[in-house]
Amino acid sequence: MHKEFLMGNAAIARGAIAAGLNLISGYPGTPSTEVLETTAKVNDGSVYVEWSVNEKAALELGAGAAYSGARSMVTMKQVGLNVASDPLMSLAYIGVKGGMVIMVADDPGPISSQTEQDTRHFASFSKLPLLRPFISTGSLRYDTGRFRVFREVQYSRAFPSYNKSLSRLRFN
Repeated sequence: MHKEFLMGNAAIARGAIAAGLNLISGYPGTPSTEVLETTAKVNDGSVYVEWSVNEKAALELGAGAAYSGARSMVTMKQVGLNVASDPLMSLAYIGVKGGMVIMVADDPGPISSQTEQDTRHFASFSKLPLLRPFISTGSLRYDTGRFRVFREVQYSRAFPSYNKSLSRLRFN
């Protein structure tokens, strides 16, 4: 077994790959950028990785993959969820066949964003499940658990909160 020190976003990417991720799409924006970048870096070629032209296009790509039975993840920062809100609300009543995780990185403060926004309200408004790791060490296990939740209830979308603390995780 080897050990690595990972930030929470890298752990989320590793957990998604371990859970059988087929596609990841996103729009670059700190603090969410590292999830897609890490997935691209450690990808063995089995995961389709795409930077999209905007958050709406990224969400629609992920939804299309999930409609066809694939496991997808979409990444964006909190203001990007405003851009993607139209397809998000449609997902709430259409559903998906595969698993889909929407990883939204909030930026309390704001440190690297134009505005401060709490995306947990979107989960409540859209009636979608909200799953959020409270510590980075839980991010890897948490991400594999999101797709397991989908298998059990046939319904998976998630909005984890952002946590930028250092983690020590083990990989077999």
